[in-house]
This record gives sequence, structure tokens and C-alpha cells, in this order.
Amino acid sequence: MNSVISSNPLFAPHLLGTPRPSPSRSGTPRPAASYRLQSHDILIPPTECFGSDRMSSRKRKASEDDVDDRMSASPTASPAVTGRQLFPASRSTKRSRTAVAAGRPLDLPRLLETLSPDEMRNLLQNICDQNPAIAHEVVTMAPRPSVESTLSVLQKYETTFKESFPFGNRPCSDYTYNRVRQPMMQLIEALKDFTPHFLPPNEPQPTLSLQYLDAVTQIIHRLPTWDTFQHNHAKHEAYDELAQAWALAIRESAKRGGGFHLQYAGWDQKLLKHNEESGGRLQDAVNELRANVTYLGGPTAGSGTPSNFDERAAIRQQILSGTYGPDVSVGIGRW
Repeated sequence: MNSVISSNPLFAPHLLGTPRPSPSRSGTPRPAASYRLQSHDILIPPTECFGSDRMSSRKRKASEDDVDDRMSASPTASPAVTGRQLFPASRSTKRSRTAVAAGRPLDLPRLLETLSPDEMRNLLQNICDQNPAIAHEVVTMAPRPSVESTLSVLQKYETTFKESFPFGNRPCSDYTYNRVRQPMMQLIEALKDFTPHFLPPNEPQPTLSLQYLDAVTQIIHRLPTWDTFQHNHAKHEAYDELAQAWALAIRESAKRGGGFHLQYAGWDQKLLKHNEESGGRLQDAVNELRANVTYLGGPTAGSGTPSNFDERAAIRQQILSGTYGPDVSVGIGRW
């Protein structure tokens, strides 16, 4: 394509001839003398090759030659195009239509998630008040309250009571009592309601009963003693109820293991300390403890007729000394 095309139809151009360089892009044609022709080509005057109108109409532009050269040198097929899919295949699954927005109430699980603990309790309380059968099912199916969970509730009542004290006044004055009376009564009423739950026979483990009573007795100790005697009536009444609760728990604990648990766990010393701090208002519980633990000097210690308490104490002493049984000595050593 780069060789000079001969105007003589009898002679074909030489195929192996040296191709002429492409003309420059400036658009200015080279002079006719600069073209080298082969020996077998027919020389054509420059006037006939470039000056005539016939040849000028057949002459190619430099841009067309460059395009032809690039097209002749380009590969026949592009490997990147043959293995590539130009248009993505249509999806086989149809796109689901978006549901029309419409308001609706929340489901029950989502609704319960938005309620606070207080709102949940109020809602459940209202349902139980309107349906006694549901109230019975709730009481039956609810998990049993533990000592820790109950004390945490009482701790909240006590915190509210302490935060209600006014600043700049005596903590035992009548003015302070009037300010804190309502939260104090709420604390005492909650304590009275929780106490029967931890007493036998509802509570089968005496240890849990004693743990609860020890904690709530300390709460009553922390209540202030008011200047006016009548204002201390609620505190004294709480002490009386706790004394009866202590006596019941000690009596039940003495039935198991002969009262060993009361002595070795230190409940006897704790009760004596509580009685001293309360001003002797837990004396009924101390009397019950002395009746079941004879080393404290119970009422039957000086009587001539032995009682069941004395027999139990004698058996316990024989077991500890290793002399329990008829002519049998149990000691430490090899049999």
C-alpha cells in the first residue's frame, strides 16, 4: 500500500519493493525528486503525477495512510473481547415488590421490651387484680425470691429513706421525722411483708432464715431514735416482730443436729449482740436460744428433774468427748 501506484496498466507494481515512508502530518507533500522508484517502474513526470487534476483526485491524504498502516498492523481479533461478556445476563429471579407502608400496633414481645421495670410491675399487678386465676398462676410459676434479691429491694427503700433527710436539721427532731416519715414507713412495711417468706415452714432451710433475720435486724438498728417517744412506736413494733421471727428460726434450727449449727456458726453470739443493741427488745429470741443451747444457762439448768434439753446436751457432750455409748470409748488413734 505504501508503494507508488503505476499509471500503466500493463505493469503491476513490485510487491517486494521498499515501502516509502509515510508523509508527515504537517500536510505539506514531499517533492517529487525525493521518491525513489525501482528500476522496472515507469518514470512519470512530476507534472503528470502531482500536477494533473486526475491524479490529485486519486491521491490519498496522510491521515488515511496512517489509518491504513495502523489497521494493517493491528491483530485480527482482540483476545480480551472474545472471552468477555459485554452485557450481563438477565437475572432469573424477580425483584420482590416493597410492601405498602401502613401503621399497625407492635407485637407483644416488642411491646414488652419498651416497658420499664416499674411499668411492667404495674401492668402485671393490674392484670392480676382483674383476673384472680392469673394471679394464682403468677405466684405459682414465679421464681422463688432469694435472700440477696430481697435485701437489694430493701436496700432501695433504705436509700430513699436516707435521701429524704433535710439539710441543716437535727436527725432526731420532730421536723425531720415529719419529712422522712413516709419513706420510713414504706421501708418498715416492706420488711414486715418479706419476713414471713423466709420463716419455716415456708423456708425449709434454717440457715437462710437466720441470714435474712440478721440482715434486716441491722436495718432496724440503723433507724434513728426520735426525740418524741411516740415516734419510735414503729421501730419498737418492728423489733417485737423480729424477736418472734428469731425465736421461730432458732426453734426450727435446734431440731436439726441438736442445735450444733447455732453454736458453731456463731448465731448465738450474733443474736446476743442484736439484743444488746436493741435495748433488750429481742429477749424472747434470746430465751428461746437458751432453751435450746444449754451452755448459755437455760431455765432447766438448775432443776432436779432432767428435761429433754438436758439429755440432748449430755449426749452432745459425750459425742464430743468420745465417751458416747455403753462401755465404748471412741477416741483418736488406731482401732
